[in-house]
Amino acid sequence: MSLFAMGFLLVILQPSTGQFPRACANTESLLRKECCPLWDGDRSPCGELSRRGSCQNILLSQAPLGPQFPFSGVDDREDWPSIFYNRTCKCEGNFMGFNCGECKFGFSGPNCTERRLRTRRNIFQLTTSEKDKFLAYLNLAKNTPSQDYVIATGTYTQMNNGSNPMFRNINVYDLFVWMHYYASRDTLLGGSNVWRDIDFAHEAPGFLPWHRAFLLMWEREIQKITGDENFTIPYWDWRDAEDCEVCTDEYMGGRHPTNPNLLSPASFFSSWQVICTRSEEYNSQQALCNATSEGPILRNPGNNDKSRTPRLPSSAEVEFCLSLTQYESGSMDKMANYSFRNTLEGFADPRTAISNISQSGLHNALHIYMNGSMSQVQGSANDPIFVLHHAFVDSIFERWLRRHRPMLEVYPAANAPIGHNRENYMVPFIPLYRNGEFFKPSRELGYDYAYLQEPVPDSFQEFLIPYLEQARQIWVWLVGAAVIGGIVTAVLTGLILTCRKKRRGTSSEIQPLLTESEDYNNISYQSNF
Repeated sequence: MSLFAMGFLLVILQPSTGQFPRACANTESLLRKECCPLWDGDRSPCGELSRRGSCQNILLSQAPLGPQFPFSGVDDREDWPSIFYNRTCKCEGNFMGFNCGECKFGFSGPNCTERRLRTRRNIFQLTTSEKDKFLAYLNLAKNTPSQDYVIATGTYTQMNNGSNPMFRNINVYDLFVWMHYYASRDTLLGGSNVWRDIDFAHEAPGFLPWHRAFLLMWEREIQKITGDENFTIPYWDWRDAEDCEVCTDEYMGGRHPTNPNLLSPASFFSSWQVICTRSEEYNSQQALCNATSEGPILRNPGNNDKSRTPRLPSSAEVEFCLSLTQYESGSMDKMANYSFRNTLEGFADPRTAISNISQSGLHNALHIYMNGSMSQVQGSANDPIFVLHHAFVDSIFERWLRRHRPMLEVYPAANAPIGHNRENYMVPFIPLYRNGEFFKPSRELGYDYAYLQEPVPDSFQEFLIPYLEQARQIWVWLVGAAVIGGIVTAVLTGLILTCRKKRRGTSSEIQPLLTESEDYNNISYQSNF
């Protein structure tokens, strides 16, 4: 049976489902503010009987936030997820999941003790059968209901503080489109008022860790619905590309022959319907996206505003970005200068690292270049190119982590925009993940990139690498110190020799006693750098 047929049958035979755990999307859980579902393995909350986890109070970060969001108590996403739940499963060891029923990223096996390392590959280096399987998996996800999650179609207030649950089923692919929308949507202030300067997944330090977690969760869901535990997201290396190389019917869909804004009917992506793209409509109605179909995917690559994004990013721009030593700086938002995060995200010039929001560089450039569904933040994940693009952005983040080897403390602990401090939980993920948990090398999370693979260094090499990197950064000062040290050594040697000559001229009664084996004139001191 084909994968498409499998997906079609699942839609017919099973109830449609979709980011709040289904087991917690009910009046009882909302009123108790508790989400600690039973684990099927032993039928106890959080698998407590099997020592997988336990139901515990959520500990929220008390670190101060930046000034970008001047409100309190008006948005369900503040202090996530405490508006909905203040008790969730805390998993032990390598267990993970909303009921501790899964393994942490990078682990597998019945007791989650087996380490696994999967490799993400360039989409153009996949064989034809591998590429076709990836496309089929995407289509299967679009036609397969999520068995574990549902989405919220109303705010907590609209749910009458939990007594009137408002949730809806959704397919696996659109679940992730909705999560991306929910994290980046505007704050509804009542009436026709909204606050736009808020985003829990962009324009601040959490941009890279949030999307890293997002892709890992997306990968995990595809593995679950296909049974393919080795599945990984491919990436598109867009450096120096002259056009959209993946925009063909063989890959992610070519251009429609008569309407340049649509996809070719030869691609099954042309039949996909988008969701969560009408932000102004939701704002005017003070409503959330309810995942209603809103039309086909739009894409017209290259016919974008050239004054904002003249071309796709270059290798030189990526290399400059990687040379930046500060992960975050200043206001820690889209106005930050010399920030690796802000430069990679695309709000700072990729040649100077100075903030310039009138231009779109690197990550943002690709979104603008696609000139369609990808170009609107809240609905950008509707276009399947999104996952290829963000996998490559994540690989650049990985290169920076490996080059600079930052401590966790490099990620801001306080004063970042709302939701972006190190210990804040990421919106809208349940199970809960903190931003800082994904500020680490990808191999610790169980995956690598084909073009970054290298032999695992031994412990002595790992010990030396950070010191060699520091030496590389201060080599000018080391050379200067060597020159000065040489001059000082020469002066001291001259003074010592002069003193010794003077001493030879004194009486034998006061000369130091010399043995035949000691020849002080042949002693030399040398400093090596």
